Amino acid sequence: MPDLFKTVALVGKYDSPEVGDNLPKLADFLRSLGYAVLISHNTADQLGVVDHPTAALAEIGQRADLVVVVGGDGTMLSIARMLAGHDVPLVGVNQGRLGFLTDVPVDSMFESLAEILAGEFVAENRLLLNASILRCGQSIFSACAFNDVVVSKGSSGRLVEFETQVDGEFVYSQRSDGLVIATPTGSTAYALSAGGPILHPSLEAFIMVPICAHTLSARPIVVNSHAVVELKLLYGADARVHFDGQSQRDIKVGDIVRVTRAPSLIRLLHPKTYSYYRTLREKLYWGKKL
Repeated sequence: MPDLFKTVALVGKYDSPEVGDNLPKLADFLRSLGYAVLISHNTADQLGVVDHPTAALAEIGQRADLVVVVGGDGTMLSIARMLAGHDVPLVGVNQGRLGFLTDVPVDSMFESLAEILAGEFVAENRLLLNASILRCGQSIFSACAFNDVVVSKGSSGRLVEFETQVDGEFVYSQRSDGLVIATPTGSTAYALSAGGPILHPSLEAFIMVPICAHTLSARPIVVNSHAVVELKLLYGADARVHFDGQSQRDIKVGDIVRVTRAPSLIRLLHPKTYSYYRTLREKLYWGKKL
């Protein structure tokens, strides 16, 4: 029995026929190598997998030595948040589009996972954000984010106005479509589209990127990952806060959105040939004729 990993859990994107085809094959492959296999309850129910033991995600976090996420980056974002705090490493098999986080190709998943399970991998820790919405000094909602926390205008399409503080010091007031507060992982997501810089995942920092600010002087700011960022809404009839683009909460004038570094880290395992800069070249088409 392998020493490094003994129990491997599989979590898949629920509504993908491709995942439904490949995940059972992957489970059979892992079991043939002598690993105990767990499949998340929701994945098994949605994909009709009945030949392997199942468990809830919280139980997977406690029992598994490795979690393999089969799907796209959105699936990885969701599962990583739910498993934060369990200190279980994650591997992503890409059946989505970009594949910044799920970087094991489907056509080589057996070979790549065999190498990772044998200890041949590149490991890295990724930051998470904690966000709280404060109303009259009391927290009314909190959530974590792997990519970003975004304060934005609502359906009315009108600008929002807010003031921002970092570690209790006033930074600026701004009228804009909103603000992206992103981790290094999220620097290649919405923050990049809004004109922010790309941060290497190893950096202890996160960025604040204005969205279509009503002034030409508004620029992204990189802050220490231990900073406390607070955004107070001054105007915005239907403003809201988004967490990784997968959940949201409406906020009112006077509310404060407080963003800090989460105490937990996400541990990702990559194939031994992994290179962050090669990933950027491939995904962003650097050096290629379009």
